Amino acid sequence: MSDFRDAALSSKAWPFEEARAILKRYEKAPPEKGYVLFETGYGPSGLPHIGTFGEVLRTTMIRRAFEAISDIPTRLICFSDDLDGMRKVPGNVPNQDMLREHLQKPLTSVPDPFEEFDSFGDHNNAMLRRFLDTFGFEYEFYSATEFYRSGQFDTVLKRAAERYEDIMKVMLKSLREERQQTYSIFLPIHPETGRVLYVPMKEVNAQNHTITFDDEDGREWTLPVTGGNCKLQWKPDFGARWAALGVDFEMYGKDHSTNTPIYDAICEILGTPAPHHFTYELFLDETGQKISKSSGNGISIDEWLSYASTESLSYFMFGKPKTAKRLYFDVIPKAVDEYHQQLRAYPDQDWAQKLSNPVHHIHNGTVPASDMVVSFAMLLNLASVAGAEDKETLWGFIRRYAPDASPETNPDMDQAAGFAVRYYNDFVKPEKTFRLPNDTERAALEDLVARLKVYDGPIEDEALQTLVFAVGKDHGFEPLRDWFRALYEVLMGASQGPRFGGFIALYGVNETIALIEAGLRGDLAA
Repeated sequence: MSDFRDAALSSKAWPFEEARAILKRYEKAPPEKGYVLFETGYGPSGLPHIGTFGEVLRTTMIRRAFEAISDIPTRLICFSDDLDGMRKVPGNVPNQDMLREHLQKPLTSVPDPFEEFDSFGDHNNAMLRRFLDTFGFEYEFYSATEFYRSGQFDTVLKRAAERYEDIMKVMLKSLREERQQTYSIFLPIHPETGRVLYVPMKEVNAQNHTITFDDEDGREWTLPVTGGNCKLQWKPDFGARWAALGVDFEMYGKDHSTNTPIYDAICEILGTPAPHHFTYELFLDETGQKISKSSGNGISIDEWLSYASTESLSYFMFGKPKTAKRLYFDVIPKAVDEYHQQLRAYPDQDWAQKLSNPVHHIHNGTVPASDMVVSFAMLLNLASVAGAEDKETLWGFIRRYAPDASPETNPDMDQAAGFAVRYYNDFVKPEKTFRLPNDTERAALEDLVARLKVYDGPIEDEALQTLVFAVGKDHGFEPLRDWFRALYEVLMGASQGPRFGGFIALYGVNETIALIEAGLRGDLAA
């Protein structure tokens, strides 16, 4: 185990690099609270989206890496900002007209448009928890509504009233002159309408811990800052929450990065050292636009899980968190296949390599064996040429290719076969465009048919790939990838695909001959 910890203490994998930075905070003495606190924040203004999942997953990976190099206990809090006022109606939920009547009310005071929970905030919190529970995360859920109203935030809110001027100095530097005239860190919640008010303060009383303001109708009110009578603006809230909870680590998207000095300064004004933080790049949809939970663009967790395993999504999230990544349906096949490649590599790696392998972090060191005998990309091509409507059709080919495989002994393979049929029908089939071969390609395809008809070698990927390779070379394809592109476009209606020798081994020599002959006749392009 000492070899493992030694490797962890020098690993260049980003979860270990961040874990070591957190541990540095406590080089001289352990935390007074008795644990290291990791936090993730969630703004439930729309349905939970895949970026939220990525934040919790990556934070968990850093948490587990920290536990590998330190004996200090840890906690992870998932904090929902559900006291925020609903500033606009999300475009992807029902009962839009009803929701418009409740604009500016805290999300936990807005009726649930799905009519399942007490409030819209409760609905979205439940969605978040269901998603996180699906992946087996260990976390504690905190609601801002409960945090403010229960009194847990009161000490820090009183301190914010006492140090109001210091916090305002930090905030005013970041605001335009016009905004400076009316800005306050406190947002009162109207005692009658229940709406979150953006109004200037007439007085902030540091002794009584109260705020005095005029509402939109010009009536003056004085409310305590405690007990859920007001909330903090979101930037001060960030730093105040860190101070109240004693947060040691939080990650957030690049869109927050310019606010980091503000969050840190407010946390320190309120009496607590700022946490270590990690900024990740944003996910982009198919058009290159930032994924937004309120507009519902991009791909949702449920959508990914309709076509691939939870582990494949975790694999996608692990890679290069500081690089903007396009997150759409077409990234799924590659993520599935690379995940299983890493599973197969893991047993033969040394500790340094294992700790850099994504599957170590996905499975927290308890890494299963892969039972995928056929790649996901190959399954998609098999579904294409076989016209598969169910996974049983694919299993007919899989069993011939790998006689020892079965749905019972290869559950990942079985699950992937079902996913492949669904993915093929939803994404590949509608986009297939076959073409006729040109004269050079036709001659090569006829030669490939002739060689396959007399082939008596092993029905194995490499041997058949060598045969296909030789045909392309003999017919002068330069570069050879033009030959393989022709195979895919004429026979599969796509510009790329898996190794063609492996495809022949899986689909069958006679079946491949028939497929090529159909392509030569023009049946596929008809």
